[in-house]
Amino acid sequence: MKKLFRLIASVLITLSANAQEYQLISPDGKLTAKIETGQNISVNLEKDGRNVVMLENLFLKAGNVVRKDTSLKVQRVTRRSVNEVIEPEIREKASSLINKFNELEIRFRAYFGITFRIYDEGLAYRFSTFSGDSLIIYGESINVRFEDDDSARFQSSKTFNSAYETPYEHDAISSIRQGKLCNLPFLAEKANGTFVMITEADLYEYPGLWLKGTGESMLTSVHPPFPKTFTQTGSAYGLGQVKETYDYIARVKGTRTYPWRIFAIEDDEKGLVSNNMVYLLASPCAIEDVSWIKPGIVMFDWWGKHNIYGVDFKAGVNTETAKYFIDFCAAHGFRYFLFDDGWSPRDNILETVPELDMEEVVRHGRSKGVDVMLWVIWNTLGRQWEEAFELFGKWGIKGIKVDFMNRDDQLMVMYYEALARKAAEMKMVVDFHGAYKPCGLRRKYPNVLTREGLIEFEYNGWTDSDNPVHHNLLPYIRMFTGPMDYIPGTMRNSTKSNFRPVGDYPMGQGTRAHSIALAVILNSPMTMLPDSPSDYYREKECTDFIAKIPVEWDESLLVEGKIAKYTILARRSGDEWFVGAITDRDERIINLETGFLGPGRYRIEAIEDGINSNTRAEDYRKTETYFQSGDDLKLKLASGGGWVARITPEK
Repeated sequence: MKKLFRLIASVLITLSANAQEYQLISPDGKLTAKIETGQNISVNLEKDGRNVVMLENLFLKAGNVVRKDTSLKVQRVTRRSVNEVIEPEIREKASSLINKFNELEIRFRAYFGITFRIYDEGLAYRFSTFSGDSLIIYGESINVRFEDDDSARFQSSKTFNSAYETPYEHDAISSIRQGKLCNLPFLAEKANGTFVMITEADLYEYPGLWLKGTGESMLTSVHPPFPKTFTQTGSAYGLGQVKETYDYIARVKGTRTYPWRIFAIEDDEKGLVSNNMVYLLASPCAIEDVSWIKPGIVMFDWWGKHNIYGVDFKAGVNTETAKYFIDFCAAHGFRYFLFDDGWSPRDNILETVPELDMEEVVRHGRSKGVDVMLWVIWNTLGRQWEEAFELFGKWGIKGIKVDFMNRDDQLMVMYYEALARKAAEMKMVVDFHGAYKPCGLRRKYPNVLTREGLIEFEYNGWTDSDNPVHHNLLPYIRMFTGPMDYIPGTMRNSTKSNFRPVGDYPMGQGTRAHSIALAVILNSPMTMLPDSPSDYYREKECTDFIAKIPVEWDESLLVEGKIAKYTILARRSGDEWFVGAITDRDERIINLETGFLGPGRYRIEAIEDGINSNTRAEDYRKTETYFQSGDDLKLKLASGGGWVARITPEK
């Protein structure tokens, strides 16, 4: 296959007398993008002189503005370098990010251009058009060519109507059958261990990017077509899905930029966790005052309302149950209580169920310092947009969880931004469920705190897909793109042999220490807890530990990890460090090196697997001790086990 790479490169060089070649080198000199324009645009991306991936046939088909039938005549070439520090409004991973890249912009005579940016961590490119008229985009072409022994981990879908909640597959790229739809992020792994992460950023007023198998070591790009008609009957959950489409993918302004296509190159798992390209390539914050945006832990009533005990009221969707949740939040410093599905008719969010006095609940929450959020179906909210937001504002609602979009065509992408903008006007935070992967919207609208787009805890209600192997995939694939609403920290824990899917009373797969460690490893500025307050009251020691875990971080780093096997991730908030460790179904003994800490003596408060965790997953042991920075800590993890610690300097 390496010979094929050289042969393709040779053919491209001689393709056209008008072909021009450019080189773009990363700031550290290790990555080189060899770019060629002629009758096509192609890129050969190398690291330390070795081929990593080849991008072929880069092209934007936009009416008559961008024509492929003639050579691409270059009008102007511009280069620049940037080295700056960006301080995110919401510290989802770190308090500051380095934005350092070299850029090459090529503008063609045919009223369009392409911009390349190369970081030490990878390459990104985007198209631009410069037309006075609006445009119809018929397609955007990318062929991504790998080598025969390259493999990949990815999610697939039968259609573009997707909740992005399928299990990760692991296969040779050449074995991905022709026409198979793969959504992003798409993680390729080369034979030498180098990772290539493919995703996108700055996605606005344009459909999402998917990849399609060819049956060879090459993937092609594809986008959801522009919707023509929608479903109007049936379950409220499925209304507004696409029935018919046009033969184009987007209608856009003639002068604009298009989404960044990201090809991150990392030597190991540590690079996948530390990479910030999605955020750095997104549009800057569009909200002038962000002081009202409050990350925090959320209690929600989806399963919990059915599992309350030891009280003197009938639990359910009612005022008494909501106050019980709010009182629990107040007692533990949790910021939000969320009404999930059931607080209103699904097709009418302008009224509540009779047992619920929303104004009284919000008033009670305000008196306790707890904000109230509401779950809504996106289509119902869309139909009742103005009235709903006016009513939510009158009630004093501080956030919304919007669900069942299950699309990323242009109109749906525009809905996401419209919702983020409207929620910001109303000073509400947002959680997207039934959602495509993060593409940087959270940077432009920091009130978008988290989103789904993964198999998370709720799947334990009907499948075994949310297992410890899956937990050791999420930090390296889905988390690459941004925060995720996984819902960690269950007190109902199970081993592999005693796990059973139970609808309204789901149990988590893995040990107690494993479930709490996920609250550190899987970052989200809005962390939801799955169980009822009754469960957490019963498990006071673990609940008190969870309450100490921040949702914003000044620093994050992978101490050690192997995709699909084990993960040890450390995060710092102020002078406190939290470390989470999880394993797959294999027991492990790990020596945790503590050199990442500053010099000195530290106190460690840890929850670790109990001696009987392999047979009783709830078994855990809480320990407290002191150690010196640089000492190795011996972690003994059970099958599906974990370890989680709070580390503070000795006073």
